[in-house]
Amino acid sequence: MKTKGGIRIAIAGVGNCASALIQGLHYYTPARGAEDVVGLMHESLGGYRPSDIEVVAAFDIDARKVGTDVSRAIFARPNCVVTFQPEVPDSGVTVRMGAVLDGLSEHMAAYDPQRTFVRADVPESTKADIVAELRRSGAQILLNYLPVGSEQAARFYAECALEAGVGFINNIPVFIASDPEFASRFAAKGLPIIGDDIKSQLGATIVHRVLTDLFAKRGVKLLRTYQLNTGGNTDFLNMKNQQRLESKKTSKTEAVQAVAKVRMEDETIHVGPSDYVPWQNDNKVCFIRMEGQLFGNVPMELELRLSVQDSPNSAGVAIDMIRCCKLALDHGVGGVLAGPSAYFCKHPPVQYTDDEAHELVEAFIETYAVQAVPA
Repeated sequence: MKTKGGIRIAIAGVGNCASALIQGLHYYTPARGAEDVVGLMHESLGGYRPSDIEVVAAFDIDARKVGTDVSRAIFARPNCVVTFQPEVPDSGVTVRMGAVLDGLSEHMAAYDPQRTFVRADVPESTKADIVAELRRSGAQILLNYLPVGSEQAARFYAECALEAGVGFINNIPVFIASDPEFASRFAAKGLPIIGDDIKSQLGATIVHRVLTDLFAKRGVKLLRTYQLNTGGNTDFLNMKNQQRLESKKTSKTEAVQAVAKVRMEDETIHVGPSDYVPWQNDNKVCFIRMEGQLFGNVPMELELRLSVQDSPNSAGVAIDMIRCCKLALDHGVGGVLAGPSAYFCKHPPVQYTDDEAHELVEAFIETYAVQAVPA
């Protein structure tokens, strides 16, 4: 086994999810790791702990974040994530101006211009600028936290990762890891990629998948189902644009369809975000309804309401993804990481049941675990 060092990450999009992630890196101290750790797959994953992760570069376009230390930018508006780790020391890493492209939906200004102010006095970064910063900072992995529907921008940052020679984690429903061309290019360069569209620790998609799989395993015929979600963060505001929502609906729907005993007709399944409710802030409320038939074709119905803080719900998963990606880098494993992608993401290149995906990712961790440097 190889010996371990730190994990140096760069972040594209310093929003609520990035805020929860960075708070978590300071919350899960080695001292807290000695306790019963809640929220992580493993406190030590393959030899790496959350405290081994360091943010060395960050990119955004919002005037309230660009030019600010990342430790302060994560608490700037329009971020509204719950603060569970208020003490985040200055990192010395300044948020740099990214590339706008399609990363900002025009409709958002109609709701509140103050939430969508792009910093105009700083030139947008070019591909060469981003690549240079990734190299200068010594980043090993780039995380994509751009808004849903940022097709051009997501591909732009994936191209930057390829050119800079860093691993890539695609947390949004733009299909990069599940695009055969991108997958082959990352493999050819020996760079790991995990994607697409992060699956929360206990969110709407994973609950819906588990219930759908349960129906199949218990011999219950699933006739109709829906999943409706409301929230008040910028993710939900962004998805008021139905065109930007298309890939998200595809990702969430396929995650459920993949574990159904028989693929459902389009008119019998509806999965996706439903509305923006400003006062909910980062609270996401999910409603799931399932209608089916039991023994003797006797009808049954299931209804469920789930309320979670959306961004912290995915932060622990992101920490696990980062550590799996670093294990791959340590051992020269490039291309799509099939097990981690299937376990951590809604739209991986290959879908497995959650039990199968869990076994695959545990096998991956065991295979590539690193040995800590002796004190």
